Amino acid sequence: MQLAAIIVSLVLTVVGVALLARAIGQFVRYFRLGQPVPAGTRTDNPYQRSVTLVKEFLGHTRMNRWGIVGIAHWFVAVGFLTLPPTLAQAFGQLFQADWVLPVIGGFLPFEMYIEFIGVMTVLGIAVLIVIRLLSLPSRPGRKSRFTGSKSGQAYFVEYVILTIGLAIYVLRGLEGALHHVDAYEPAYFASYPLVLAFDGLSVGTLQNLVYLVATIKIGTSFVWMIVVSLTLNMGVAWHRFLAFPNIWFKREADGGTALGALQPMTSGGKPIDFTDPGDDDVFGVSQVEQFSWKGLLDFSTCTECGRCQSQCPAWNTGKPLSPKLLIMSLRDHAHAKAPYLLAGGGKTMEGEEKASEEQLAGVPAAALAEAERPLIGTLEENGVIDPDVLWSCTTCGACVEQCPVDIEHVDHIVDMRRYQVMIESAFPSEAGTMLKNLEKKGNPWGLAKKQRLEWTKEVDFEVPVVGKDIEDLSEVEYLYWVGCAGALEDRAKKTTKAFAELLHIAGVKFAIMGGDEKCTGDSARRLGNEPLFQELGMENVSALNMAFGEEMDDEGNFTEESKKPRSAKKIVATCPHCLNTLGNEYPQLGGDYEVIHHTQLLQHLVDEGMLIPVTPVEGLITYHDPCYLGRHNKIYTPPREIIGKVPGLRNEEMHRHKERGFCCGAGGARMWMEERIGKRINNERVDEALALNPDIVSTACPFCLVMLTDSVNGKKAAAESGSAAGAQAKESVQVVDVAQLLLESVKTPADPAGDEESEPAPEPEPVK
Repeated sequence: MQLAAIIVSLVLTVVGVALLARAIGQFVRYFRLGQPVPAGTRTDNPYQRSVTLVKEFLGHTRMNRWGIVGIAHWFVAVGFLTLPPTLAQAFGQLFQADWVLPVIGGFLPFEMYIEFIGVMTVLGIAVLIVIRLLSLPSRPGRKSRFTGSKSGQAYFVEYVILTIGLAIYVLRGLEGALHHVDAYEPAYFASYPLVLAFDGLSVGTLQNLVYLVATIKIGTSFVWMIVVSLTLNMGVAWHRFLAFPNIWFKREADGGTALGALQPMTSGGKPIDFTDPGDDDVFGVSQVEQFSWKGLLDFSTCTECGRCQSQCPAWNTGKPLSPKLLIMSLRDHAHAKAPYLLAGGGKTMEGEEKASEEQLAGVPAAALAEAERPLIGTLEENGVIDPDVLWSCTTCGACVEQCPVDIEHVDHIVDMRRYQVMIESAFPSEAGTMLKNLEKKGNPWGLAKKQRLEWTKEVDFEVPVVGKDIEDLSEVEYLYWVGCAGALEDRAKKTTKAFAELLHIAGVKFAIMGGDEKCTGDSARRLGNEPLFQELGMENVSALNMAFGEEMDDEGNFTEESKKPRSAKKIVATCPHCLNTLGNEYPQLGGDYEVIHHTQLLQHLVDEGMLIPVTPVEGLITYHDPCYLGRHNKIYTPPREIIGKVPGLRNEEMHRHKERGFCCGAGGARMWMEERIGKRINNERVDEALALNPDIVSTACPFCLVMLTDSVNGKKAAAESGSAAGAQAKESVQVVDVAQLLLESVKTPADPAGDEESEPAPEPEPVK
């Protein structure tokens, strides 16, 4: 028995270690296939990156958002990393059944730790197995986050962990019996029942059982190692190794998610100069090897947990995009194509083969076939990613926010869009109208620039204009960036006028641009038209810097003296997309500004007593988190604080809110595209809001305002016609911006006895 145990265990160990070493080498070569990243962007501040890694792992900062799942996974992960000493002890027990580890063997704290973590690992993996077993049958189809995951691989990994955990527990009981533990001892506080169960067996029997169980533990461990070493795309297994470098190399060293700003387009690890692009520059991604090495690392790290899928607005409304399935498809394609690429294969920009026939002679036929597949293509074209998958994304960031291993889905989707738009000119036709309007008129609606100031004629106070009423922004505290929607879209203009009036009431000095400003380029960039974004952005940066008092020399460059502006570069925006672009993306173009959202400024004015909400606004309200305000810029509290200060309002959150808020459907340039597949995302969101039977649906974004209003109005019309689609719509429900609510409450009601205004009502306590 002992001899057989030794032979089997050592053979499996040698094979497993050899294959693992080979797999690691394959991964290194595989990741090197990816493009370089700009210098320092993934390795800056190594100390902070290491701190972030430790925090994310030990704190399980993403996993623990899912309650019991996060706790169970924490014990499994910690067990995997800290229980290898039990594997070393099992090897020793093959040769001497009562062998213990030197130094730490018999050390009470160590023994108690092994007992505790061993049992908690078994319980943790049992919980995860039960959750997976119950999820698919109880939540069929798209409702399960495990839909599309490779369940066989997942069960293999989970049952391996369960087997090893149980083997540790049994071995502890056998060790206690061999060491003649005849009374309760803290060192065996968990396995003591097994010690009692084995008490009375002969020494020979106990020894043979130790050999057997130790072999099961070692054999299971190295069979697992062999299987995963031969299956490099088994993300559910490899994530336990690759998650650590993937988190360490994440975009933000301080632990921030890969949201907010999109990364500039690069080729060969260097930003592309669109004024004079190089002959060899590659625009976007059309082949999997054109992703960066970090992208390839992302794909291999995916553990197929489905958190991204469960939160994706496209997937939840019947569209073909699942962030999980997208990453899995890219991973499987990349690994299948790797032998071809490692042999020197690849296509030039003209589609010609780079490698000779001799170089490709030893490449497996499957890899050659995979190399012929287009990265973006329909089912008939045998494409890896269907175009409908690519264009379903709203870039809301829910996938990135929820991913426990920091995969950067949005960046990869936009990289593929860039190639489709810039090289193939293949994108939804409606978006073409938006792009033409941006090019010719500087706004998505194609309206004349003089109309940007029309709203100022609809308020009964003067709105200073830079370059007309004031020389530059040194004379005011804030530049109010109205944005295209705020200046040109009728519903959004109500927010603009309300916010401007609130600033006027509070005595805040502000000014607006004179109408020469253009769209920030948010939609163009997220659609994939990077050159247009940069063109719009550079014009705006130039105009803004001039407005902030910076001077230019005869050659059109800002002078050194002007780089010390005469006023703080403070901008307030009512549009979260403008906020994000101005504050997070314009620094890439040389524009550094302090940008805040209008709800942040309004909250400050209320807190300082410069705005006092006194008039009750009666009704039940629910607030919708704009994705580019919430997930992309982490601004959740100010709008809720304002709502809480308005007397009469009773706030009730929708089921999906804050970090798990559900998109309105307008982001990622989807505002300008038709929704032809599945349920409209704005209808899904409004259905969730109307389920609360609110009087008011509030938001803090002009895009959201338009999308939610359209849906509510559609449901009202359906209700009038007797359609079931409008059954939930209350006739009086209205969709308004937070600023409109605050203005309604700040204004005191007119005194019915005369021209005098009535006395302000005492401010009530905020509604809890």
